[in-house]
Amino acid sequence: MDVIPEAVMEAVRRTSNSLDEFEAQFAEIVALCKPEVLARLDPLERAQSLLLLAKATTTLYTLNLRCSGVHPDDHPVKLELERLSLYQEKLERFIDLSKAPLRPSATLNSQAATRFIEHSLPHLTPEQRQSMREISRGEGPKMKYLESNVHKKRKCQSTEKQSVRTAAQDFLEKAARELLGDNKGGFKGPLQPQDSDGDHLPVIPSLVVSVNVYIYNVVLYLFFRIYSLIYFTFMKHLML
Repeated sequence: MDVIPEAVMEAVRRTSNSLDEFEAQFAEIVALCKPEVLARLDPLERAQSLLLLAKATTTLYTLNLRCSGVHPDDHPVKLELERLSLYQEKLERFIDLSKAPLRPSATLNSQAATRFIEHSLPHLTPEQRQSMREISRGEGPKMKYLESNVHKKRKCQSTEKQSVRTAAQDFLEKAARELLGDNKGGFKGPLQPQDSDGDHLPVIPSLVVSVNVYIYNVVLYLFFRIYSLIYFTFMKHLML
């Protein structure tokens, strides 16, 4: 016994004690992995149990190879270890998905939407552009009015559905007046055909100008509808 160093004997004793503890715990794991027990578990718990059993048996076999003087990297068991690592990553991903909320929440950045509309409409008046910039910075009256409605909605959700719908309608009406401008003729939109006495423009150029104005206002109307859809989606999530 004196030939073997004391440090080696201490390591052997620790290994023997660890094996005794593992044998008792492994017997409990095997008992839990019986088919009748697994049938009562949830799918994720069942997958965790089977993966734990596979990792335990593979680790024991790897230790047996090392004790026999065989490196695991030079043995086919290496492929089994890689396969278990892949399943471990998949199982962790599914566990994270199970902890996620059943109904994903969605939020709308109204300031970014306002900046998008501002850059999409190059012919805004200085007053309209300034109003858009105030809204994008969260300083406009519409933004403050919207924030106040959101605050009230959080305090009393059951009694604020009608007021939120009214606020959305008011917002869209005001936005329509600001974006579309005053309409005294037959065209909608901030870009209106200029009045002519008939002496300066012939009939055909006037028609071309009118068509261009109409096309521009159609594009503006589409942008306004997209913004309205985004806004209504935002208000719908607030009411839920």
